[in-house]
Amino acid sequence: MRTCFPVVLALCVTAATTASAAEGELRGVARTAGRTEPNVVFWLDVPSGPSGATAPEPVLDQRNLQFFPQVLVVRVGTTVKFPNTDRVFHNVFSFKDGKQFDLGVYPVGAVKHVRFDRPGVSRLFCNIHPKMAAYVVAVDSPYFAMSDERGAFSIQAPAGTYTYHAWRAGGPMLNGSVTVGGATTLDIQWP
Repeated sequence: MRTCFPVVLALCVTAATTASAAEGELRGVARTAGRTEPNVVFWLDVPSGPSGATAPEPVLDQRNLQFFPQVLVVRVGTTVKFPNTDRVFHNVFSFKDGKQFDLGVYPVGAVKHVRFDRPGVSRLFCNIHPKMAAYVVAVDSPYFAMSDERGAFSIQAPAGTYTYHAWRAGGPMLNGSVTVGGATTLDIQWP
């Protein structure tokens, strides 16, 4: 069964009829004006969902006068490691929305940590190098993913109906409803 909803975003949902009642995969491609969009963050609303397996501490590095990766998605309550592996001093701060913090200036080889304790998008900067910018997106859900360089993403989640969210830098948040069961496709497009 294929159902398409023409709204501000082009959304097509395809549900496999052989879906398992307990497990599902939501996959799709993000596009902006017809071009695939990397670094799009997707998540399903499940605020009281399972805690999931303990993952290694995520890293947002500073190297070659850039943040790497430029977009990082974490679950609320996660501590992110901010090492300086560059050849110069750096600073990491976020002053608006999301988590607000300032790690101060720190030298090559130093590592700082920040716990993202509430949902939101934190835009990060370095006060020494104004062209450096990145995002940490903290979500209150165990079911999230980020699109790869081809715009593709995949989330494993229990079968059911969810509210989904899609965020990309410089674009409006897209929200909707999707029923996950077996293999479900959710293609999202910003105008």
